[in-house]
Amino acid sequence: MRGRPRSGGMGRGAPRLFVPHIPFDFVMCEQAFPRVKPAPKDDEFTQALVKRNQELTASTQDQATILDFITKCTTALDALVVLPNTEFEVEIEEYRQVGSFKKGTMMVGNAIADVAVIFKSLPTKDSVKLLSEKLVAKMKEDCTNELTVEMTDAGFEIKAENATVNVLIATIPSNMRKLNSAMHLDQKTLQATLAAIRHVRWFEESAFHSSVKMMVRLLKDMSRRFEGFQPLTPWIIDLLAHHVVMHNPNRQPLPINEAFRRCLKILSSGFFLPGSAGIVDPCESGNVRVHTVMTLEQQDQVCCTAQTLLRVLAHGGFKQILGIEGTAAVATEVNVFNGVVVAPSEKVYEKPVEEEKKEEKPTEKQEEKEDKKNGDAKEEKTEEEME
Repeated sequence: MRGRPRSGGMGRGAPRLFVPHIPFDFVMCEQAFPRVKPAPKDDEFTQALVKRNQELTASTQDQATILDFITKCTTALDALVVLPNTEFEVEIEEYRQVGSFKKGTMMVGNAIADVAVIFKSLPTKDSVKLLSEKLVAKMKEDCTNELTVEMTDAGFEIKAENATVNVLIATIPSNMRKLNSAMHLDQKTLQATLAAIRHVRWFEESAFHSSVKMMVRLLKDMSRRFEGFQPLTPWIIDLLAHHVVMHNPNRQPLPINEAFRRCLKILSSGFFLPGSAGIVDPCESGNVRVHTVMTLEQQDQVCCTAQTLLRVLAHGGFKQILGIEGTAAVATEVNVFNGVVVAPSEKVYEKPVEEEKKEEKPTEKQEEKEDKKNGDAKEEKTEEEME
């Protein structure tokens, strides 16, 4: 039968099936490991987590300022959507609020609201600039503050004195194949804006619990302070926070202290390492694991940092982890906690060095042999011609 693979492994068999492994998670198998003594009291640790979250949360006044500014922006967008083509050439399909402000995870010092505007027409650079000019002109009718516009790769930013609106541009999916890199915005940037809309929709439906939002702020703060956690993107942090709080046998949200410990534990066990099941992106097709956007070096870096911080936490160094005391050097230097020396974990992954192919120069002896060989060949050819 033609096309049938031969025995012995010489033919083409079925493709190898990738079977991801599930790292050890104590919360998922707690019944298999019953406690022999009561769980330690975490009152001080819990209070520190709650207090740190309050410090990281934007004040009520800042949130009110952002809300007022974003409302004026969306009102202006509503006016532009209904304008006829003769007055406004850009065709807008719809707009959606995205980002941390919409999710309710905005942090202190980050007074920025994001809006995704989907074009029905092709998003040329000139049309984006035209939208920014028209939008600012409409907003100035109701805004007394001075407004400035700054163009970005994904769209533009409208800045006031105490607030900023980041306008992200996208287009309808049917236009993606018609894009020209010289005239239009980058395709990956446009797709990222569409993904941001899906992320907000998922977060509002699945991750609305207050403990999840608290965990998001704590993880974002750690990713800023610890270099090893910097590869964690905002979307990875959202999914990781939801996983450690909500994904458990009881389907009930874990207390914030248990969720925080669990986060460091699963990252230390290789949750975001190659071959791990990790977290499948709920907003993408094809079972894409979110941690695969990180390089192998970054995945090892995240695991290494989590292992160090977990040992620090086990010996009572939670204030250093949360940033209440000390510096971020706790993850990279040797420290002593309650008489116990905690050394940072060493990296396992080594980036391969690309060896340059060096052309071997022939030695003098090799040159002599080549010359002699060529000379002999010429003599034999001459003798043949003479005969």
